[in-house]
Amino acid sequence: MAASPGGTPDPAIEPLQPQPATHTPEPGSDSRAGQLSFYMKVCYGIGGVPNQVASSATAFYLQLFLLDVAQIPAAQVSLVLFGGKVSGAAADPVAGFFINRSRRTGSGRLKPWVLGCTPFIALAYFFLWYLPGFSSLQGLWYMTFYCLFQALATFFQVPYTALTMRLTPNPRERDSATAYRLTMEMAGTLVGAAVHGLIVSGAHAPHRCEDAALPGRVPVSQEATCLYTVAAIAVTLTYPMCIALLHFGVKEQPEPSGPASSQDLSFLAGLGLTVQHAPYLKLVISFLFISAAVQVEQSYLVLFCTHASQLHGHVQSLVLITLVSAVLSTPLWEWVLQRFGKRMSAFGICAMVPFTILLAVVPTAPVAYVVSFVSGVSTAVSLLLPWSMLPDVVDDFQMQHQHGPGLETIFYSSYIFFTKLSGAGALGISMLSLEFAGYEAGACKQADQVVVTLKVLIGAIPTCMILTGLCILMVGPAPKVPSQDTSRQLSFQRRTSCSIA
Repeated sequence: MAASPGGTPDPAIEPLQPQPATHTPEPGSDSRAGQLSFYMKVCYGIGGVPNQVASSATAFYLQLFLLDVAQIPAAQVSLVLFGGKVSGAAADPVAGFFINRSRRTGSGRLKPWVLGCTPFIALAYFFLWYLPGFSSLQGLWYMTFYCLFQALATFFQVPYTALTMRLTPNPRERDSATAYRLTMEMAGTLVGAAVHGLIVSGAHAPHRCEDAALPGRVPVSQEATCLYTVAAIAVTLTYPMCIALLHFGVKEQPEPSGPASSQDLSFLAGLGLTVQHAPYLKLVISFLFISAAVQVEQSYLVLFCTHASQLHGHVQSLVLITLVSAVLSTPLWEWVLQRFGKRMSAFGICAMVPFTILLAVVPTAPVAYVVSFVSGVSTAVSLLLPWSMLPDVVDDFQMQHQHGPGLETIFYSSYIFFTKLSGAGALGISMLSLEFAGYEAGACKQADQVVVTLKVLIGAIPTCMILTGLCILMVGPAPKVPSQDTSRQLSFQRRTSCSIA
């Protein structure tokens, strides 16, 4: 899925040194103080919808748009995708740095960042799908706006997810608000792919090439340009509508005063400590391969159906089946994680391996629908598993460094940074392979080498990356899971002594 929710805390924001655990009652544990209304939780969840709608649309359809509508050479598309992903990764610690040092206003400290980013990210998204009146610098045009979109999306998402901590001091209500946010974000992912795909489906219909007398590049039709413009406007309008509900329906609470610390750590210093923790290093490296494989599989599904098979009429249905099966199988995987353990559940990611290879060999409609369903199920566990294992890794680190600094946000933010970076490399290199194979932008029929390359990208490459990641994940012992009493003590220690200001 495009973008991935996961309930991450505020990235790259420096926590304070935890104090020794006490026996003070946990705030909100036996009280209804700080309870959030249903209306506020819904408004908070709706605030995350626009980013997921936009990210889902770009994940599935941006490559096809750049290659067949904007008709940019594959090498330039590779640079656009790589540059955008890198800018999003680099913006994560930068956003935490600036937000950490911003002052509180009348509407809070975090909400002004969300509100301030909204008009700029909406404009960047619109111009990302706009065809300029020149052709010589189109690659630079799309790289500029894709980099802006990715960076602004990060500056939007960081304060938005951190806003959870400013809604209420009640931990249970925070968990409830997070559940509303994840539900709304999943719905946004489905809406983004469905709405954008339905609008632009006419731009890639088979009749587009029926009147082409000669092989090679087909001129862009005015209809295709208009359809992508309408789709961009539809997604862009979700930003002001949803953020208006967030602004008027959610109140940011004042920041609690935390204990002073004499050992505040910078992001880089904290990162140096986290990467020395072996279980975390193993988790990050394994999911670098797995998450990159999922991104490659999603990104090339539409191109494969369009140019390497006779499935262009099924693209929209296949994308929706993948997303719906991922959403519906998430509760099942949560049960499997608790019943059979996390390492055993990791083998569920392998389910997509034989089916993707089958699709590359037998690209027929029945096989494609089965592959889309299984891929969605495997994608769900690949997205759920790292966010389920990260708390165990953090607790294992805390048990080994009980009097050291609290580095929970560093663990999460660095994981996001590395996975974004791996996705940038995987998509950039794979797109370059299409350039070397002779992909012709805008052509109705591609060379046989391009068809073979797309089959490799949809089958062999994800298979190798998934198997490599699982082998790394299974090597060595799993991190020690603390007992229930120890887990409660560590959780309370983090809530009472770590600052997210």
